[in-house]
Amino acid sequence: MNGAQVIPIERLELRFAPRAWPFAERRRAEIDSHFAARQRQKPALFNGTVLVLGEHTVDGPVFRGSCLPTDYASFLAWNDWGRPEEGVRDSFAQGALRTADGAFLIGVMGPHNANAGKVYFPSGTPDLSDVRGEIVDLDASVWREVAEETGLTRSDLAGAPGWYTVLAGPQIAHIKVMQSRETASVLQARIKAFLAQQSPPELSDIRIVRGPADIDMMMPAFVTAFLKAMWSARR
Repeated sequence: MNGAQVIPIERLELRFAPRAWPFAERRRAEIDSHFAARQRQKPALFNGTVLVLGEHTVDGPVFRGSCLPTDYASFLAWNDWGRPEEGVRDSFAQGALRTADGAFLIGVMGPHNANAGKVYFPSGTPDLSDVRGEIVDLDASVWREVAEETGLTRSDLAGAPGWYTVLAGPQIAHIKVMQSRETASVLQARIKAFLAQQSPPELSDIRIVRGPADIDMMMPAFVTAFLKAMWSARR
């Protein structure tokens, strides 16, 4: 997808607003059949509860929206079927690991994942563990995902203030820049050592990205749009 828009955002204001998703109800039988087939291919897939974005607005420096729960089977089918217009967006937070020498580290999803082979920053689909009362806390979500996928925590990384929100059609990524004190090669080796201890690891590889020559066709549009915006800002 071309034309993804990158917007600096000071804060996210997301609320938990439970309601039924008509798509999940209307196509229940098809969804269940599709998930059963996908699970036969990838037995690690689990049909838990995830959050999708309903209404949203960009109000100056603030991104506001409401999130509704659905089952992962419905979310996966919607993604696999081309994300048709069904009143929701796939919205999530990612941690852009920036190293002391100015590179970014980016992960390759492992073969047991639904998105196997995709190349993007550590992230995960928001779920009920990210709900605090009526608030959906994507800051907590992204730090948890970074720790689970790379072993890095707040003691290793400094989160930059605000976010870069990337509007890419049915996907809306909220990217938090996380600055490391270590160089790319050192941090890459550290993460690879962490991955070697996992069974199975979420990531099959961690790559160093320094410039346009490192763009990979397996990177989603929101990743390439973010990277190009960062490189443009350096000029």
